[in-house]
Amino acid sequence: MQIYQFKKEVGKKITKFDSNFVMSRIMKTEKVTHIGCIHLEKDGVVGYHQAVVPQLLLIVEGEGWVRGETDDYINVQRGEAVFWNQGEWHETKTDTGLTAIVIESEELDTSSLVSI
Repeated sequence: MQIYQFKKEVGKKITKFDSNFVMSRIMKTEKVTHIGCIHLEKDGVVGYHQAVVPQLLLIVEGEGWVRGETDDYINVQRGEAVFWNQGEWHETKTDTGLTAIVIESEELDTSSLVSI
């Protein structure tokens, strides 16, 4: 058995796209799948940018706001997941703090998820 951590303290500060968050990478597979954990502090933001590949954001703690290609923000909270298609513009922000798992892959299948 091996024990790993994805705490904020082992992550990397990300500032690209005018962002302000810490990303703790979790896994990369041969099938070009990236799994990471992002830690947004109070007033944190993952800046507005296009998804390079399909992306799934799973909120594990806190709450925040997300948007796609419109200016309309939707509130999201712990236990909810957001999916963006490849090429889709998107942004995530929080007033109070948010922790989320991010899965990025050309082969994402969201058929098992329950819609809100």
